[in-house]
Amino acid sequence: MSQTLITAENILFYVTVIAYFVSTACYFYYFAARSGRAAQIATTLITAGFVFHTLSLIVRGIGAGRVPLSNQFEFATAFAWGIALCYLLAYRKFRVSAMGTFIAPILFLIIGYAAMQSREVRDLMPALQSNWLVLHVSTAIISYGSFAVSCGISLLYLFYDRLSAERQSAMPDKKKLDQMSYRVITFGFLFLTIVMITGAIWAQRAWGHYWTWDPKETWSFITWLIYALYLHLRINRHWIGKRTAIFAVVGFVCVIFTFIGVNTFIPSIHSYA
Repeated sequence: MSQTLITAENILFYVTVIAYFVSTACYFYYFAARSGRAAQIATTLITAGFVFHTLSLIVRGIGAGRVPLSNQFEFATAFAWGIALCYLLAYRKFRVSAMGTFIAPILFLIIGYAAMQSREVRDLMPALQSNWLVLHVSTAIISYGSFAVSCGISLLYLFYDRLSAERQSAMPDKKKLDQMSYRVITFGFLFLTIVMITGAIWAQRAWGHYWTWDPKETWSFITWLIYALYLHLRINRHWIGKRTAIFAVVGFVCVIFTFIGVNTFIPSIHSYA
């Protein structure tokens, strides 16, 4: 990767980090001071950050000569990109600025985690030299991004009763927030299922086994089971409200452990991602 492209990527990446950080601060100010102007600025900053983020990924991809989805830094920054994308889509759909107060910090923490990883561009290891890489990892990004958004909406739901009546009147009621989280989780679960299927096919092609109970595979399956149970309890047992909001938060904690915890604490053949 040429020095010019490295410099361009670094500038774009750190502009992205700054945009996400300032947007988080603006959302906090909006939530504390009920400033609609601050909410508009925060949303604009996330949108601008998303554009710079996209350009950063494109520049890295050009310099590496491949799709930048193959190591911890690349997946972490792509994970943050997926959160930003899913948040902007959810905002466009629901027009609820308050959820940004809980989603923007998650976005900033993930991009901050990416910033702490090695930025070195390496050649793909043999297991990653597959056409399944893009489909498997890109669907994981959308799935994880959706679950981050549902977690933020659920945290807003759990925080709702602590708000003043005036503040509550300025945003959707708890029933609407609950429905929003459910719809986002349904979307994310569809993509997580594709992640599981494509991962099994890819594993068979790479290692000759569809499933080996590797720690990453096991925790991915646990995460899938949590969200499957969420949907089962909601659809068949008519669970709504606080219980399902807690489920959404626990599910995303499992996502974070699958992504960061397994790579950090548990030896795995997936430790490169």
